[in-house]
Amino acid sequence: MKLRDLLREEIERLEEETDPMLSVVNMIDAFLAVTLALMLVLINSPFNPFTKDFILVKNPNQENMEIVVKKGEKLERYQRSSEIGEGKGVRVGSTYKLQDGTLIYVPED
Repeated sequence: MKLRDLLREEIERLEEETDPMLSVVNMIDAFLAVTLALMLVLINSPFNPFTKDFILVKNPNQENMEIVVKKGEKLERYQRSSEIGEGKGVRVGSTYKLQDGTLIYVPED
């Protein structure tokens, strides 16, 4: 009788391992994990539709540098050009670059 019980338990265990519903449950778990990862990527993206404002600099200090500014629903793109800007203004201070690369701004009185 004990042998029969052992065989019955082994057959039940094998049936559980080959149950097709377990595969479906595993696929659902994998789908949920991928969905969660995509949601985290979307939330951390600067193009997240829930963020109000941001500034994104593409290819900094290169010839094809581009600045993308999002203010509310408005999206503006600025591309680097070789033109020199001009206009009227007032000098407000000086900026110095130290040997370690830090910048120091000194306002004028």
